[in-house]
Amino acid sequence: MPKFETDVAIEARGVRKRYRSASPTGRPALDGLELKVTRGSVHGLLGPNGAGKTTAVRIMVTLLDHDEGEVRVAGYDVRRQARQVRRRIGLVGQYAAVDEDLSGRQNLVMFGRLCKLSPRAARRRADELLERFGLAEAGAKQVKAYSGGMRRRIDLAASLIVAPEILFVDEPTVGLDPTGRRDVWDAIRNLVRGGTTVLLTTQYLEEADQLADRISLLARGRVVAGGTPAELKARVGDDWFEITPHAAADLPRLENILGSLASGEITTGTDRARVPVLDRTRSLFGITAALRDAGVTVDDFVIRTPTLDEVFTQLTGAAATERTSDPLVPLFDSNGSSTNLTDNPVGEPS
Repeated sequence: MPKFETDVAIEARGVRKRYRSASPTGRPALDGLELKVTRGSVHGLLGPNGAGKTTAVRIMVTLLDHDEGEVRVAGYDVRRQARQVRRRIGLVGQYAAVDEDLSGRQNLVMFGRLCKLSPRAARRRADELLERFGLAEAGAKQVKAYSGGMRRRIDLAASLIVAPEILFVDEPTVGLDPTGRRDVWDAIRNLVRGGTTVLLTTQYLEEADQLADRISLLARGRVVAGGTPAELKARVGDDWFEITPHAAADLPRLENILGSLASGEITTGTDRARVPVLDRTRSLFGITAALRDAGVTVDDFVIRTPTLDEVFTQLTGAAATERTSDPLVPLFDSNGSSTNLTDNPVGEPS
């Protein structure tokens, strides 16, 4: 068997998992999962409900056994070396696992003691983490008085008491307002700058676009596409310009005026035209010059790129849910809760 790479924090090869109570389709939860996560990066794991995300993460953190294949985390086999794996990872679930009646500092000291730090070391580590996550001034307050973003930050801090090499973060910003989301995003970025590898599962595609260095899209128990956000978007299609002429009579003329500058078919709607382009910077000058020479005045001129929503829909075959005014409305359902890892793995979920 070929050796696993030393610069890889998480690697899965040919992983299969079928639950005893098989689905009506007979399809396994994981069907040959292949995954590679580079050390010191944020890797996004996305997929529709039932794609296998939760099963994959539970296997990686030693909470669930797999039927076939091999998984290594921090260089250790999750089946044969589970204790070594658990000593090197952290897991943050959807919901804060801290005690709301305790202060932020008391929570961190308590987690430090549970991690077998001495009282002095636990207090020192708590103060370090409060400072790192911008919570030093709020450290003496009860967690029940924290905002949503502060709660998620204290939860992230608790997961780093023993500074894990790899952190599994499940749906970190569910239910948070935009300010809270930005706070958590900044906290995750700081973790990676400090050397932590993060595997992120999220139902928000914009969140993956903001945070992930690379993304793996799951569907039907296997990875159907992977790459950087830019690479995945490029698979869907070109950038395009949306042009709204001031005079409706100019709309039919745009195809003739801009046809030589488009990378594909120009499509028109009731009031605007969509012009696909390969190089948006160069095309911007060409299109504006062509419109000026033709005497066409425009009311709106917008540059657009493919979104991860479109990537997700096209590559997994799952449709996005109806949009609301919230730009981060979930695209698929999720379930999850905070889990504190111990030396005792948990059995198969019911």
